[in-house]
Amino acid sequence: MEDVLDVYKQPYDPKRPQVCMDETSKQLLADTREPISAKPGSTEKFDYEYKREGVANLFMFFEPLMGKRHVKVTERRTRKDWALAMRELSDIHYPDAEVIVIVMDNLNIHSPVSFYEAFDPDEARRLSKRFEFHYTPKHGSWLNIAEIEFSVLSRQCLDRRMPNQEFLKREVRSWEDERNDQIVKVQWRFTAADARIKLQHLYPIIEL
Repeated sequence: MEDVLDVYKQPYDPKRPQVCMDETSKQLLADTREPISAKPGSTEKFDYEYKREGVANLFMFFEPLMGKRHVKVTERRTRKDWALAMRELSDIHYPDAEVIVIVMDNLNIHSPVSFYEAFDPDEARRLSKRFEFHYTPKHGSWLNIAEIEFSVLSRQCLDRRMPNQEFLKREVRSWEDERNDQIVKVQWRFTAADARIKLQHLYPIIEL
């Protein structure tokens, strides 16, 4: 916990951008009957029945100090999917960074091992050196600022039926562009000093 909190204390450095990463899933549901659009004096109407169209995965990458986020929609959440998303983060979104400081949970795919399963050894080693990994503790997902962005995304975009992956991608990209244009940042104020007071029950008792 204190390791992650120390990361959040660091000032902005374009050569060492701080990025929080998380993922979630979205069930794809298609309407069985055409909805009736809203009009003056009448709300939108849609049938309660729907057709299941599978599940999509969403990777969230959020840089809280700069108010930049990128959401990548994939069909699955495998080691290879994560590795490909991380290479895109490195080479497309932060090509000039010396190292990318990344905060995430300790899910088994969140490891340099995934690079070696997706790429040849030279490329895997290159990507491993591009990142500085910091993991939230077990039951400490609230320390990942990417969860805050997922909460906003869920309320503003995902709280309705999405019939297929392409539709989901378009809607998420529109939300992402709007949030980035607004430069919505997060100012994290909870520090290790605060944790030692408010969460003192988590610390061992040392009797001298």
